[in-house]
Amino acid sequence: MAVHDGARGHDLAALRGLNTAVVLRALRQESPQTVSGLTAATGLSRPTVEALVEELATQGWIAETDAPAVGRAPGRPARRFRFRAEAGHVVGVDIGLKKLVLLLSRLDGEVVARRREEFPAELTGTERIALLRSRLRRFLADEGLGPDDVWSVGVGVPGMVDETGRIRSVIVPDWTDLDLARRLADTVPCRVLVENDVNLAVLAEHWRGAATLADDVACVLVGHRISCGLMIDGRLHRGRRGGAGELGILPQLGLDEAEKALAWDGERRPGESGTDALARAVLAGDAGALAVLDRYLAGVAPGIAALVLALDPELLVLSGALAPIGDPLGPLLTEHLRPLTLHVPRIAVSTLGRESVALGAVRRALDAVESRLPDRAGPSRPPLP
Repeated sequence: MAVHDGARGHDLAALRGLNTAVVLRALRQESPQTVSGLTAATGLSRPTVEALVEELATQGWIAETDAPAVGRAPGRPARRFRFRAEAGHVVGVDIGLKKLVLLLSRLDGEVVARRREEFPAELTGTERIALLRSRLRRFLADEGLGPDDVWSVGVGVPGMVDETGRIRSVIVPDWTDLDLARRLADTVPCRVLVENDVNLAVLAEHWRGAATLADDVACVLVGHRISCGLMIDGRLHRGRRGGAGELGILPQLGLDEAEKALAWDGERRPGESGTDALARAVLAGDAGALAVLDRYLAGVAPGIAALVLALDPELLVLSGALAPIGDPLGPLLTEHLRPLTLHVPRIAVSTLGRESVALGAVRRALDAVESRLPDRAGPSRPPLP
């Protein structure tokens, strides 16, 4: 009998936890809401919702708001509650060959702080880790936060990353076979998720960029490094070992030669990269810059065509160093793809700028937090898995 009662108590606790998560997620999706609105949105009974709202408010997950309702009927106003997005934070990181981007986000995905820094490409793997640690600590301190205030961190790195988060590429030679999350454990004592940078870029495009209405997407990084992130049926497709979309690995595609064709010796402004100068010249109608771009796109077209024939995506998003060129990229690439594919998918150019990878890292970190909401102890840092 005791065993039966214990099992029943466990089932009731599990059901209450599930209902609590349903109410909390409804408020995260739309705030503020009344108890009546939450009852309709969740399908739970009003007494259940009332009890859970009071519990979540006590724990600090939600708060009552005084903001007036639009078009409110006369009479005593109903209590309205909002999700406390400020209760916690996540960090998105993009550490490339020569740059570091940091984004700080609330739990609703609003980016509240950002930092970008260039560093020498010659840094060793150890020096890169030290740089990331120190800049991350300083970034949080500048925002009045400590490591314990961060619930999750997403990190984008160049090259292959396997399902465990271990880096498997040689793009940063000293980082091959590196468990970067473990190396950062003493800097941010929360869950750290390491992912290929272009995979994070496609997540960002699907979340807030050009691919919000598409579920079969190929996001191609165009510039001196060529790679691709894939989404199938609205889910990131990484492949068995994290190598899906690594077009640059296959020399027969000729992508190395295409990258050489990208060389531009035109005028550069102070602090301007070669690709930024090229993009500016293309937009200004410079004939030499247009010729360089055309040769480059002709060189990458066979690799992109192979990808299109294999995946048949509904949308191809162009991201990376050449994205500042904007809309002209699509028609120029289309002309080179037409002879090589059965059809050319819709092409869009990313408008997320240099933060796309870090923004995808924010989305990855938020997904990790969402999978563990709510923490029964309230909005202190959720426990490590």
